[in-house]
Amino acid sequence: MLGNTRVRLRPTLIDDLDQVVAMENDPVNRPTITPWDRTQHEAAVRIPDFRHFIVETGEAHVPVGFVILVGCRNRHRSIELKRMVIQPKGQGLGRACLRLLKRIAFNELGAHRFWLDVRPHNTRAKTLYDTEGFVEEGRLRESVLTDHGYESLIVMSMLEDEYRARVETGQETADEGGAQT
Repeated sequence: MLGNTRVRLRPTLIDDLDQVVAMENDPVNRPTITPWDRTQHEAAVRIPDFRHFIVETGEAHVPVGFVILVGCRNRHRSIELKRMVIQPKGQGLGRACLRLLKRIAFNELGAHRFWLDVRPHNTRAKTLYDTEGFVEEGRLRESVLTDHGYESLIVMSMLEDEYRARVETGQETADEGGAQT
């Protein structure tokens, strides 16, 4: 188990997948992601290039979301934050989780580049990524077909040297992003 003072990550089990699919399909989350079916999540749990985690908080290890990393064995050392779903919103759990994920990507998985995409209307997530040091690389125009038509994606990334600079200047701290077992 990996964690910091706010959240912990534990590997997703097959028994967790009904809850994962339910979180994705929650009306609060569905407009900001492209939900997968259970079979896709099951593959992500089993494929070594993926890391699928349940996000937990509190003394009771209450599940509050899940995350998926892709490219963990990528020879280019480019790891994608494929999915981060956190409930409830507005309590700082997403920020704590993102800081932990950056620490894992750069320190444990050896990433050179940690990247993600976000829909333009998902201003809560976009603001989080901006304030956490991710840089906008560009837009994939009308690249995702949703229930409401085609939507664009903003591609954002952080490079290893940018992460290290944030650590050196105290913007990343062991308390907020430190991996602990």
